[in-house]
Amino acid sequence: MPTNAAFPALLEMFFSTRLIAQRKASPHTVASYRDTFRLLLQFVARRQTKPPSKLTMEDLNAPLIGEFLDDLERTRTNGARSRNLRLTAIRSFFRFAALEDPQHAGLIQRVLAIPNKRHHRTVVDFLTRAEIDAVLAAPDLTTWLGRRDHTLLLTAIQTGLRLSEITSVRHRDVVLSTGAHVRCEGKGRKERCTPLAKPAVNALRLWMREQGEDGNRILFPNRRGGRLSADAVQHLVTKHTAVATKNCPSLAGKRVSPHVLRHTTAMELLQAGVDRTLIALWLGHESAETTQIYLDANLAIKEEILAKTAPIDTKPGRYRPDDDLLAFLKAL
Repeated sequence: MPTNAAFPALLEMFFSTRLIAQRKASPHTVASYRDTFRLLLQFVARRQTKPPSKLTMEDLNAPLIGEFLDDLERTRTNGARSRNLRLTAIRSFFRFAALEDPQHAGLIQRVLAIPNKRHHRTVVDFLTRAEIDAVLAAPDLTTWLGRRDHTLLLTAIQTGLRLSEITSVRHRDVVLSTGAHVRCEGKGRKERCTPLAKPAVNALRLWMREQGEDGNRILFPNRRGGRLSADAVQHLVTKHTAVATKNCPSLAGKRVSPHVLRHTTAMELLQAGVDRTLIALWLGHESAETTQIYLDANLAIKEEILAKTAPIDTKPGRYRPDDDLLAFLKAL
């Protein structure tokens, strides 16, 4: 590509050549990057009063992109995580542009220098064994939807599949004979196999038999036989959690989502004594460091550590307040 390529051509080449042809990015990644640039181009076009197809690299300078990121938080109520994900997509394009359009190296470096926004990392939510049992008991097994939802929830909690993974599984991806497992394609188009426990095998066998033999059939379809949307899965999880709350009040204080079911899988494995490296393999994490969040959230493990430590030998004494001036400085 010539070094004076127009911005629209550069962006099209980024998606068609870099993301799809060379990196073979997943449809989820392509869709996420696409949405980022749709929002960015609409924002810049309003500021520059020109259509997106007429924008140039000079229009996408670092200050304006910074304003765009701030606007995401202000008008779309995006949190720091969402803001940083949008910035990741923008950086990916500008790194590509640095190779294809070096005459804008200074502008590109200033954009790449925009830092991520720091945010508080909260302790992950997960379900206890009593809460798991209550959620799994919530669907009405006398109905087709109830049987589908029960089997989906059981499979999700036992395997820890991501939302996009479990909604993509087809009959041919499930093996219920010796070495029962489910095969899926995760992030980065990485294929992995996750073992199935006996309860999940039994539930899946009944469910697949009810659906009929067809390897191409979606394992957990919607009413029309198509793939469930993310909103549909979130709705069914919320619905059954609300029912389960009647028998398990501790659920009332939790916002249960499909990703919380994935966290639950990790915590079940961790509490069973499984090494975090193996948990990372099970969940399809890029690095074992990702599983650190489960160690941080597991109070039971911390209590076991506390029980193994010797108590601190302290001498009882009467409390004496600090000097007034020292107390003032201490309170600053």
